[in-house]
Amino acid sequence: MSTMGDGTRAVRAGLPEPEQFEPTLPGPVFAAHFHLSGEPTGPYTYGRDTNPTWTHLERAIGELEAPGEPVETTVFASGMAAISAVLLSQARTGDVVVLPDDGYQALPLVREQLEAYGVEVRTAPTGGDAQLTVLEGAKLLWIETPSNPGLDVCDVRRLVEAAHAAGTLVAVDNTLATPLGQRPLELGADFSVASDTKGMTGHGDILLGHVTCRDPELAAGVRRWRKVVGAIPGPMEAWLAHRSLATLELRIDRQCATALTLAEALGKRREVTGLRYPGLPTDPSYPNAVRQMRRFGSVVSFVLPDRERAERFLTELRLVDDATSFGGVRSTAERRARWGGDAVPEGFIRFSVGAESSDDLVADVERALDAALGEN
Repeated sequence: MSTMGDGTRAVRAGLPEPEQFEPTLPGPVFAAHFHLSGEPTGPYTYGRDTNPTWTHLERAIGELEAPGEPVETTVFASGMAAISAVLLSQARTGDVVVLPDDGYQALPLVREQLEAYGVEVRTAPTGGDAQLTVLEGAKLLWIETPSNPGLDVCDVRRLVEAAHAAGTLVAVDNTLATPLGQRPLELGADFSVASDTKGMTGHGDILLGHVTCRDPELAAGVRRWRKVVGAIPGPMEAWLAHRSLATLELRIDRQCATALTLAEALGKRREVTGLRYPGLPTDPSYPNAVRQMRRFGSVVSFVLPDRERAERFLTELRLVDDATSFGGVRSTAERRARWGGDAVPEGFIRFSVGAESSDDLVADVERALDAALGEN
């Protein structure tokens, strides 16, 4: 499938060989145990270890992450389970781990746990490849690009080359881009990690995550961690996720196109500051993004003058849900500072573009801005 287009690959990914009178995508397997006589050498022995529904999904994700290449994917109950599996399966007492200081909001919680285990954690911003300055002696470098919510982009190849030269493993959180926007393993990373709760499944109704590796030994460590802590997805969630992959290109292409249109429209509003979208040629992240990304994601961020007007803007929106996730078919937006923990202004808006008609969505945003900022 390595020569197929993204849409064809997404539709066909992970499907088993056709069998007469069987469904093209078998239904979810609900089983805690399997028939198991004699030596336990078969693929399915116990429901915490393996499940046929996971297998189909893991193969599908692997085909999207690295078309035509042998990789191993492990699916998890959530994105945080996947993130924790990489960091906590690789780091030992006395090791050094480098994290971004502008990454996903729950990363500080992982940092606290790593430090409790005696791991030294260093941080630096994503932008400007600043993590290079704290890389010396590290066991693992964790990259999040584009970063959430600031949308900075680092040069993955540059960081990977420096890390590998020093014997450091590299993991890339690819949640915002998805494999259709960016393929970390092709850029040299050892782990490609994502919360599939977001764009991969795209409907806001599944919690899921995955880790993909080329190295079987690294993959085995991640898979063992899943078994030990039991961070397994339910078979129904895994089946729904696989079904959702079929529309991945359709969703992502619409979302990315509309995100760019929205960013261009916001760029013309003098009341809007701090506009970020990696696909805008004027964005600071664009030079790196255009070299390593094929699509630039569905998230646009910007700043309104203060908390009150940001809240009013969100209230005035009619086609956009005030919610905290991103990557779904229904547009969402939130005032990110309401959670605390992110170094963003009170009026900072993270806007996730959905699959609505572009003209309708942009018109809704323009009208809400007018209402919130007093330009009627």
